[in-house]
Amino acid sequence: MYSLGGTIASTKSDASTGGVTPQLGAADLVAVIPELSDVADVTAVTFRQMPSGDLTFADLVELARAIEQSFDSGADGVVVTQGTDTLEETAFALDVLVRRPQPVVVTGAMRNSTVASPDGSANVLGSVRVAASPDAKGLGTLVVFSDEIHAARFVRKTHTSSLATFRSPTCGPLGWLVEDRVRIALRVGGFADVGTVPTGDVPAVALIKCSLGDDARMLEQLASLGYAGVVVEAFGGGHVPARVVASLENLAARMPVVLASRTGSGEVLNETYGFPGSERDLLSRGLVSAGMLDGPKARVLLSYLLSTGAEGSNARAAFERVVASLSSNDVATVTSTQMFLD
Repeated sequence: MYSLGGTIASTKSDASTGGVTPQLGAADLVAVIPELSDVADVTAVTFRQMPSGDLTFADLVELARAIEQSFDSGADGVVVTQGTDTLEETAFALDVLVRRPQPVVVTGAMRNSTVASPDGSANVLGSVRVAASPDAKGLGTLVVFSDEIHAARFVRKTHTSSLATFRSPTCGPLGWLVEDRVRIALRVGGFADVGTVPTGDVPAVALIKCSLGDDARMLEQLASLGYAGVVVEAFGGGHVPARVVASLENLAARMPVVLASRTGSGEVLNETYGFPGSERDLLSRGLVSAGMLDGPKARVLLSYLLSTGAEGSNARAAFERVVASLSSNDVATVTSTQMFLD
């Protein structure tokens, strides 16, 4: 198990600062869950100790390498604990970076260890059960929270404080835990390899959300600010105000521009609307569809593709290839009915 900090690792610091901060290491998290010894032999590694908003793309590349080394050393599965603020992005980043069949499970907590009913220990125990389960093999990176099992590519944090904050609006959870048993009801396929992502800094990709009354002033500054790509979270099925279309077309001639939806679920449309600023119009001007990826996950994917050395049309083609593989493989199917008979 690799711990990165966050609420699950937070406790009271000295009285002068107020509030809780990440101080507990992986061994501390494991030590308070005696039931773990009945599930798996857990090795605890404190990989980082910080709020999840401080994690970087480079941190996650290093983590992915460490996870693969654990698998090379014989680990059957890996659990990662971190703060929930960026948990969905970490999970998808590991889905992109770790290309092994063994399960990687990401979890955390909404309540820290100083309150009356913290949820971290239950989430860790459930995550270890899933990571140790043969049924979780081949599903890529998963998020386990409140006894639900979610695919990294679909899951989102949907509430600031609810224990049920993690949801997969597009398809729902893949499964659940009940009476210490792991139930996988739906499966997702793998997707295209992005290539070798080097360690070190990752090219900067901007994430711009459209809102009522927007103009193009921010878009027109992105190239001069050193961004190598941009993800636009557009209205609805992939629409922007007509007044920003020219700026987006100019940007798309200089760098990859990905079109996502700000709704957070469903897919970007391809061929429904035809007005200026519609999805048909934007895609014809060189923007690339994010498909079923939301804005933050599209940014993760584009950032890592750019870090492999892909540029311009090559980066666009690589992004389209990965998105196409997600779409072709993401038909969820019910697993064997034996699960209902156990």
